[in-house]
Amino acid sequence: MSDTNLLGLPETLLPDEPGVRESLARAIGFDVDDVLEATVKEFPTSSLAWATLADRTWGLGEVVASYAYARVGYHRGLDALRKAGWRGQGPVPWSHEPNRGVLLSLYMLRRAAEGIGETAEVVRLTEFLDGADRSAIAAIEAGER
Repeated sequence: MSDTNLLGLPETLLPDEPGVRESLARAIGFDVDDVLEATVKEFPTSSLAWATLADRTWGLGEVVASYAYARVGYHRGLDALRKAGWRGQGPVPWSHEPNRGVLLSLYMLRRAAEGIGETAEVVRLTEFLDGADRSAIAAIEAGER
C-alpha cells in the first residue's frame, strides 16, 4: 500500500501501545470484566482499550453501554489521530496494527449507533471508516484484530 491516497494525503500511523496489548492479553484465563476495567483505568487514552470494552458490553447485550464506551474510544482516537498529524481526512490504514484501536472504536460506535437506531450516525461512521481504509470494515467483520 502506498503511503498516500489519490489526493496525496499521507497515511496517519499511530504509535504502538504495547502496554495496552499486554494488559488486554491478561484477560485470557482471568475475569475479563476486571481486566478490561483495569486496562481502561491504566490507559484511559487508548482507543483499543475502550473499543475492547465496547465490544465486550455489546456481547453481553448492553447496547447503550457499548455505545458509551465506543464513543469514548472514538474521541480518544480523534485526539490520537490529530496528535499524529491527521487533519480530518486521509488514510488511516488497518494494516498498521496501532491504528486498529481507532478503527475498532469507529466500528463499535457504528454498530452500537445502529443498535439504538441512530441512522445518520451509522452513515457518517461508515463514510469515516471507508475514508480511513476501505478494508477496515471487512477485516473487523472477518474477526481480524
